[in-house]
Amino acid sequence: MSMYVMLSTLSESGRKVLRGRPGWIRKVNADVQRMGARVVAQYAVLGPYDFVTIIEAPDNATISRVSVELGARGGVAGMTMAAIPLDEFISRLERGTHRRNERKKR
Repeated sequence: MSMYVMLSTLSESGRKVLRGRPGWIRKVNADVQRMGARVVAQYAVLGPYDFVTIIEAPDNATISRVSVELGARGGVAGMTMAAIPLDEFISRLERGTHRRNERKKR
């Protein structure tokens, strides 16, 4: 499974729905689950985006489907990015540095 960060902004119609039915967000999260992904964490934020959502999905195709489906509904516009856990990121960098050093020794 891979992790993804979705930054989303509500459209005017999305804000109206949210104001009238705040629990709507949980329904959307359940829809994400039905599409084969899982909302790991979600935050309402201040600034240019309204929500930051951490999603776990088996592959890029699944998260692409989630992004397209949610965007097509018109209530929210978003940007989705792949996320690498920090320990994994550091480990990959260290392995790359180790390999470069080994090649220099040859």
